[in-house]
Amino acid sequence: MSERGALRARLDLLAREVAKFGAVGAVGLLVNIAVFNLLRHTTDLQVVRASVLATFVAILCNYVGFRYWTYRDRDKTGRTRELTLFLLFSAAGAVIENGVLYLATYGFDWNSPVQSNVFKILGIGIATLFRFWSYRTWVFKALPAEIRPVEAPPAETRSAETPPAEEAARSAERFLEQRRPAETVEPDPVRH
Repeated sequence: MSERGALRARLDLLAREVAKFGAVGAVGLLVNIAVFNLLRHTTDLQVVRASVLATFVAILCNYVGFRYWTYRDRDKTGRTRELTLFLLFSAAGAVIENGVLYLATYGFDWNSPVQSNVFKILGIGIATLFRFWSYRTWVFKALPAEIRPVEAPPAETRSAETPPAEEAARSAERFLEQRRPAETVEPDPVRH
């Protein structure tokens, strides 16, 4: 595969990762905002405390989506390490997210329901950039690359209808399939 095709395949995989991360994040955003507004309007909790609780409910929801959908093809050997790092970086993201709300609420006295939601969403947006970078870098680690990358078949063996971009994407998918660990289950011995 040419360098251009390899770059295109990597960008395609990154775009898919960003889309999946965004879909899980959108569900987390809905959970976060719903819990925040529910707590804000049905309890006597202060704005930032309600926000912190809502953030952690969304974090738990997001972990399930990230582990079992967005990053399902990533290394699964160190779940304790993964969960510890996920909680650590999620807590750092929560500080960023709720720091923006805290500054708006107590620094500028912007605490109407509309203002609180605007600054909560702004904080979530800033924290999302940090979370995406930290999760993909340290939490959901990619499996080590093989020494010999998968190469595309020679141009003569490709079908005439397959465009080069589609062929590069297929080659990248084949590479990922080879990277996934084979899950074998040993049957229990039958006892008589």
